[in-house]
Amino acid sequence: MAAEPQTNIRNFSIVAHIDHGKSTLADRLIQTTGGLQAREMTEQVLDSMDIEKERGITIKAQTVRLTYPAQDGQTYILNLMDTPGHVDFAYEVSRSLAACEGSLLVVDASQGVEAQTLANVYQALDNGHEIVPVLNKIDLPAAEPDRVKEQIEEVIGLDASDAVPISAKSGIGIDLVLEAIVKRLPPPKGDRAAPLKAMLVDSWYDTYLGVVVLVRIVDGTLKKGMKIRLMGANAVYDVDRVGVFTPKMTDIAELGVGEIGFFTGSIKEVADTRVGDTITEDKRQTKDMLPGFKPAQPVVFCGLFPVDAADFDDLRAAMGKLRLNDASFSFEMESSAALGFGFRCGFLGLLHLEIIQERLEREFNLDLIATAPSVIYKINLSDGSEIELHNPADMPDVMKIAEINEPWIRATILSPDDYLGSVLKLCQDRRGLQIDLSYVGKRAMVVYDLPLNEVVFDFYDRLKSISKGYASFDYHITDYRAGDLVKMSILVNAEPVDALSMLVHRTRAEARGRVMCEKLKELIPPHLFVIPVQAAIGGKIIARETIRALRKDVTAKCYGGDASRKRKLLDKQKAGKKKLRQFGRVEIPQEAFIAALKMDE
Repeated sequence: MAAEPQTNIRNFSIVAHIDHGKSTLADRLIQTTGGLQAREMTEQVLDSMDIEKERGITIKAQTVRLTYPAQDGQTYILNLMDTPGHVDFAYEVSRSLAACEGSLLVVDASQGVEAQTLANVYQALDNGHEIVPVLNKIDLPAAEPDRVKEQIEEVIGLDASDAVPISAKSGIGIDLVLEAIVKRLPPPKGDRAAPLKAMLVDSWYDTYLGVVVLVRIVDGTLKKGMKIRLMGANAVYDVDRVGVFTPKMTDIAELGVGEIGFFTGSIKEVADTRVGDTITEDKRQTKDMLPGFKPAQPVVFCGLFPVDAADFDDLRAAMGKLRLNDASFSFEMESSAALGFGFRCGFLGLLHLEIIQERLEREFNLDLIATAPSVIYKINLSDGSEIELHNPADMPDVMKIAEINEPWIRATILSPDDYLGSVLKLCQDRRGLQIDLSYVGKRAMVVYDLPLNEVVFDFYDRLKSISKGYASFDYHITDYRAGDLVKMSILVNAEPVDALSMLVHRTRAEARGRVMCEKLKELIPPHLFVIPVQAAIGGKIIARETIRALRKDVTAKCYGGDASRKRKLLDKQKAGKKKLRQFGRVEIPQEAFIAALKMDE
């Protein structure tokens, strides 16, 4: 099939808050344009991973090419990108938006504008997108389309008078959406005669094809058999096959200007195909590279260790494979006295951490244990140098440290008025500084500066529980600020457990330490000797709990007779326990680690 005329191409993405119906709308668009037959349709077609289907969230951005015969008699090619809504995957969203000219902004007609809606819309506007507002779920009894239209105009400043009312679930108004895409979104610009210039949008590893590269053509054409150069990686490949997703992989002869499709070229490593790179023809190279994307910066670090040390090599191989599909995940080897060999991994956020851990356990059958998540601290030493600290166990000597800087974030929280008090208290408790408080219709919009250290543990869960799930939360990292931070170590039977050490603010250290000791007291099973569990800062113990000893009744066989016989046996037992305590190893079960690391105040 020949490439469509450029004016008949529309590239658009769907942006929305979590659960406002992006993936369902994508399903309906695919169904209406006949991308898949009825028997091939499943719920959330584009969420291809099991974990996406189960949790009902989108993790990887996906693309589909749809053919739409419009009412004006012309046939249009629509390239749709379904993007994630969760704050941890904002990086995926930014890549998808860069490849499109327009966006459908999906807002739930009963819930209205949420924090993530704002974040994604601003990203789309930064990319110069034309935006079509779509009100979803209008068939719900609680839907208030007029109120939500006002909200969109008030909060985002978009004209929502001609927002398209739909219900993606029951299929109402889908044809209106398709017409709006064709009429209101601009066609791509670009010069077909110019040298090839294409943007690498995404890449992933396929066991049969090697690396599959998703590209958006800016100028020129991409054909099978062409020799191409990745300008950033400075590598040359031959193109084996060129195609598009209709959601099925379909080979075509060439990709023209403005089209989004894939190519394969016997590329072995996904690491060679950096997202945002510029692809050009090797013989006729384009003059200037595209701006590209900032590489994803890991925000949260934690150690992942195999429960069974023999699985270490499998874990290394599994991480290498995951790294192929997820460029924002990074890892390096580390070893720990308590847990043996493992890896220090970097993630974009806690959900990302959870997803990666679950994928490793599922797809590769591994049993893993994760240490407490920590963030990157910048430490200024007294000799004037600066180091980055990823793991609290590696903290240098206190005497050498001039100051410790921790990352801060700017958080936007939207919450119904009834829960405002609890939300403000939660932010104050986490050492937050209030920047702004305004109202969006009936809901309060709070802007806070918070230390990331306080957010990575369980902030999101706490926020959801105090607001009965109604508050929404979005953040971005702003800067590093000096803080009064100390390293808290946990000692079990006078031996430090490195996997449980953490950096905490001095004012919070005692409370954190006490909670940790109480937890471990419940979790570590009693041994034959007394075990002290202590939290310490440097040489100072700030909290302590004692696990009582199991006691065998050595006097059971004494009946009658002199009391000194019993005394002798008890003294002998006491001496034995004293010796045991010096040489005894305390076995901390895996479950205890995992439970102790889930801190809930």
